[in-house]
Amino acid sequence: MSEKLGRGAILLMVAAAAILMITMGIRQSMGLYIAPIIDSTHVGYAAMSFAMAVGQLMWGLAQPTFGALADRYGAYRTLLAGALMMAVGSALTPFATNEYALIATIGMLTAAGAGAGSFGVLIGVVANRVPAHRRSVASGFVNAGGSLGQFVFAPLNQWLITSISWMGAMWSMAVAALATIPLARAMTRTPEPQSPGVAAQVASTLSLRQQISIAARDRSYWCLHAGFFTCGFHIAFLVTHLPGEVKLCSLPAAVAASSISIIGLANVAGSLWAGWAGGVYRMKYLLFFNYLSRAAIIALYLAAPKTAVTFYLLAAALGFTWLATVPPTAGLIGKLFGVRYLATLFGLTVFTHQIGAFFGAWLGGIALVKFGDYNWMWYADMALAVFAAFINLPIRESKPQAAAQPA
Repeated sequence: MSEKLGRGAILLMVAAAAILMITMGIRQSMGLYIAPIIDSTHVGYAAMSFAMAVGQLMWGLAQPTFGALADRYGAYRTLLAGALMMAVGSALTPFATNEYALIATIGMLTAAGAGAGSFGVLIGVVANRVPAHRRSVASGFVNAGGSLGQFVFAPLNQWLITSISWMGAMWSMAVAALATIPLARAMTRTPEPQSPGVAAQVASTLSLRQQISIAARDRSYWCLHAGFFTCGFHIAFLVTHLPGEVKLCSLPAAVAASSISIIGLANVAGSLWAGWAGGVYRMKYLLFFNYLSRAAIIALYLAAPKTAVTFYLLAAALGFTWLATVPPTAGLIGKLFGVRYLATLFGLTVFTHQIGAFFGAWLGGIALVKFGDYNWMWYADMALAVFAAFINLPIRESKPQAAAQPA
């Protein structure tokens, strides 16, 4: 097996990163639309938060669903369906005038389409086509694409909302979603997968149902789920309600857009670092320190004066850890069960991630309506971060072929 990635594998990684840049960039900028949509439709803040929370849950549900479809019918068809759903959902959102219509567009169509073109399918395809010792680096590279999307699309959306209204901005995002179609075609024209290792050979003898059954009996797999639940809670709360927090501090909306952009830029570095570190250090320790650092960062934020600089520093610090949990989580699943059904097994952990995201987005709105601020959400964030750090320590990093055998 070659020590270096071939041209085909590099093109595959670039195409996958570009797709994730678009889908994640659009999705992670949705918090910027909350205020203008409320002003236009007059739905309540709690109702809008619930629609956004449904979107978090739907995005997570799409991961294992479309991951299984990609395992069965191929990545291109799956990515094509996702692009069309995301484009239609974005195009119809300006015509939504009540809570239920917003749930159907932002909460279901757009979110499900973004989920089809996200981690579960993309990392599953990449992991199957690069050498085992390069998978962590490849996952980090693809993950960085999503972070770059947040850096690019947050200020772009803010500029479009200001320049051509939120409706025009949303229609622009529909066009951007269609750009993933030629990228998906380019990605699926890459060379055939690498020769399978031992784990892949064992996994290939199992059906998807058998592999899921084995994973469901594995304590380490459930520890990954628990940690990812917390990760989802953190990310959804912050990306959905950071504009609201900035507004409470009497700072301009541009501070929120800049902060979201900084999160994305910092996470490019965090994702690449996590991808590299996953090939050097034990991945469960990377997850431990990642989650524990979030608790410390939030505590420092709460103690600091609420200025624009404070928000930028918060964004940079949290951004470095933002999606840096993805490469080690996907890498551990590959170690435990092989990569044959990685799109589905990792997709299931992303679904758990999005259950946490549902509560992070929804409860943030409830907290603001009930208490007038987000303080209790920040406290919950810290407590969950400490829990997630320690729940990852019992994970075993045994040889894949041992993990793949039925108990």
